[in-house]
Amino acid sequence: MEQNELYPIFLKLHNLNVLIVGGGNVGLEKLSFLLKSSPNANVEVVAKDFHLEIKVLAEKHPSIKLTESKFKKKMLKKRHMVIACTNDLKVNKKVYDLARKRYLICNIADTPDLCDYYLGGIVTKGNVKIAISTNGKSPTTAKRLREFFEEVIPEDINQMVENLNEYRKTLKGNFEEKVKRMNEITSSLKNKE
Repeated sequence: MEQNELYPIFLKLHNLNVLIVGGGNVGLEKLSFLLKSSPNANVEVVAKDFHLEIKVLAEKHPSIKLTESKFKKKMLKKRHMVIACTNDLKVNKKVYDLARKRYLICNIADTPDLCDYYLGGIVTKGNVKIAISTNGKSPTTAKRLREFFEEVIPEDINQMVENLNEYRKTLKGNFEEKVKRMNEITSSLKNKE
């Protein structure tokens, strides 16, 4: 049986420099996705022209920079992460090849073979965030799972997380004892009857 071998991580995009190459519909989709999870993400979008909604997002988010230009390799300097989503496969491939030479993680939209990472489905309820991946095979399934989790996870889960965080700060003892106590308290989440 095939298995998803992707390693999920949660990035602090306000501490990283992200480049999106492409200002059309797909660029809008990628930028919107990043901002939904990380409204203060540091993102520069490079394109010859921009979808109107990208301009609106840039006005609402001061950490977004729009650069009206064709892609140049010097734009990869001081980047951590790159997304290419132009309608020109040659440009996207060039971005990918140059990013790989610089050890930058790169996502080429709709081209799984040229992706170091995928942008999966995300559910956010306060401090609780769940990422969903179908290994790039079925974005529709990820979307349906996201909708399911948004519905079943209670809105007040953030209060529980905050309360447990405060309790955790009061625990004394070594690491093992603290883990044991937190596991006892949270076991009721798993053992619903």
